[in-house]
Amino acid sequence: QVQLVESGGGLVQAGGSLRLSCVASGIIFRLNTMGWYRQAPGNQRELVALITKEGTTNYADSAKGRFTISRDNVVSTVYLQMTGLKPEDTGVYYCLAQVRNTINIPVGDYWGQGTQVTVSS
Repeated sequence: QVQLVESGGGLVQAGGSLRLSCVASGIIFRLNTMGWYRQAPGNQRELVALITKEGTTNYADSAKGRFTISRDNVVSTVYLQMTGLKPEDTGVYYCLAQVRNTINIPVGDYWGQGTQVTVSS
């Protein structure tokens, strides 16, 4: 019973920047790890970045040094700041929220509808 809404995607020239946001609502006290995945047509959905409830981060090699994931637990929002964008970053970016039960065991993942990011040459 968690809903995720992404925003911030768009069209940008190579080398530019975008900031994606994902707002969670519902049973937000059960949220643990959140993150961003992306998918290009014909490709599998791939990890971009993850962040735990405590703030520990993990990045795909392609994102290291260019992207920064952060979260604000007060407003239940996760962000992805993207700089130095490349055409290969193009795809639909999806927000992920992992939910745990009352004894801290993962019980499921929730996904947003996605936001399109297009990087032109």
